[in-house]
Amino acid sequence: MSLNFTANKISFDLVTTNRRDVLKGIAGIAATTLVPGAVLAQGAGKFNLKIAITLPDSHPTPAALKAACAEIQKASNGRLNIDVYSNGQLGSDTDALSQVRSGAIDFVCTAGSIYGNLIPAASLNSIGFAFPDYATVWKAMEGDLGAYIRSAFDKVNLIQVGQVFDHGFRQITHSSKPIITPNDLVGMKIRVPATPLWTSMFKGLGASPASVPIGELYTALQTKVVDGQENALPTIDAVKLYEVQKYCSSTSHMWEYFALVGNKKNWNALPEDLRLLATRIFDAHAVKQRAAHDVLNATLETKLKGQGMQFNRVDTKPFRELLQKSGYYVEWQKKFGPEAWALLEKYSGKLV
Repeated sequence: MSLNFTANKISFDLVTTNRRDVLKGIAGIAATTLVPGAVLAQGAGKFNLKIAITLPDSHPTPAALKAACAEIQKASNGRLNIDVYSNGQLGSDTDALSQVRSGAIDFVCTAGSIYGNLIPAASLNSIGFAFPDYATVWKAMEGDLGAYIRSAFDKVNLIQVGQVFDHGFRQITHSSKPIITPNDLVGMKIRVPATPLWTSMFKGLGASPASVPIGELYTALQTKVVDGQENALPTIDAVKLYEVQKYCSSTSHMWEYFALVGNKKNWNALPEDLRLLATRIFDAHAVKQRAAHDVLNATLETKLKGQGMQFNRVDTKPFRELLQKSGYYVEWQKKFGPEAWALLEKYSGKLV
């Protein structure tokens, strides 16, 4: 109805105004029509946005996003409605990120390693065996390292909204054996995210990494396309990998975050009060998600053991030493550059 009205208005203007006014009117209409997301809703004073995430609803992160969005809608008196499309409904992580860059989707919530394909600094946290514990993680992410990562999104016209969500320390699972020493990884077909950082680390450890979308992981393990995979316990549980994996080795080889990242133009089209409101609520729910993740981690090992998985602790020192010998850390120090690497080592300690 609005497009017909607009067409009639232009026709009327052709008679009653000069050429310059007509062109201004057409340009304004085109700008409003061609920019998706928040801008389209401005006339009605209500804004409808979309978040894409590939994780299933059973995972703490989509649950936190949905709770935050429900609170935002209520606190804004219905002015800001944000729908969460979980379980990859809007495409894979890389597809969704591409759509956010174009403005077709307003937000994507995914891992730093995925953003790292576009913005290398976003995956600094994922360097193998960099963080020994959560105390170090949050000191880094709420300090200079986190600020450096956040600022990197601006260079590609994206914006990180709110604090990061905890995606956990990653552990290795295998269908037929535990991983105890680096030698157990030699020749292992292991599923990793589609990012060079993961691929190079596992190659440095002697494994044969393969990229498989998370939505296809269960089938890939079931059909032995890959022998094993690596993920945090909540993901292992949410995707029901205990049905196709017997051993879980507590390597904690990488820590990963999920960040809510938006199209900067769509985000800035919102009134400032709504942006402040949404950011405050997303921040609060990120903190709640971290607490929920902690509680879940504390109970999941027992739950997964009950599902038949066998756990073993791992001495990580030999793995880190092998990566040093393989040149993995030197390679990524060169790729990230001296400024970024110095910020990482401020929290991780010397890696090279």
